[in-house]
Amino acid sequence: MIIINLLGLSLIGLIVWWFWLYKPKEVTANEGVIMITVENGTYEPSRIRLPAGKPATLRFVRKDASPCAATVVFADFDISEELPLDKSKDVILPAKEPGEYSFTCQMQMYRGKLIVTGEK
Repeated sequence: MIIINLLGLSLIGLIVWWFWLYKPKEVTANEGVIMITVENGTYEPSRIRLPAGKPATLRFVRKDASPCAATVVFADFDISEELPLDKSKDVILPAKEPGEYSFTCQMQMYRGKLIVTGEK
């Protein structure tokens, strides 16, 4: 009975951590190329902070053979790019207004976020 209670409390702790306490790794980039790895159903890093009013280059390296990982979509910028397996692919984003912009795979299972801050 004690083991079951401990397992239940551990599961509750895991749920609280995952939904309320976990913060994905965030990268801040002012200049240069940002490397993003597509692997195991995720973009790493999945949160990217960019300055407003400047174009940015994101370099995707796809290590996941899943067909879902084959495309990255930036719906707000009308950009869709094929990602070759085990090769890098540069995606050049135009200058952006402050705000938050999502990027996903074509099925929206892989998710990432661009956080654009600051003055133009």
